[in-house]
Amino acid sequence: VQLVESGGGLVQAGGSLRLSCTTSGFVFDDYTFGWFRQAPGKEREAVGCINSREGTFYVDSVKGRFTISSDIATRTVHLQMNTLKREDTAVYYCAATVRFSASFREDEYDHWGQGTQVTVSS
Repeated sequence: VQLVESGGGLVQAGGSLRLSCTTSGFVFDDYTFGWFRQAPGKEREAVGCINSREGTFYVDSVKGRFTISSDIATRTVHLQMNTLKREDTAVYYCAATVRFSASFREDEYDHWGQGTQVTVSS
């Protein structure tokens, strides 16, 4: 199982970025995928998750600004981030679990990518 994030970078506040998580090594449609982030000096936190049965779920701080989507043909999960704020600065991680139910709990995810840095400047 392999997850590889891409798309991070430096963006001004109010701008947008689209992160991608390319996957391999498992049956894509059987998994739940989560996006998490870790800001400097803080614990890692959930951003949202998606699976083909239940759809998408987001934490309150990103609702209305972030959108998670998945493309089974390319085995990729995307995180579209709009109206970015300085407090969105973090390393963003993609994670996958064979538990076919939405979860914001880190310990329920079995596989993780290496992370991609997102920096939002004022």
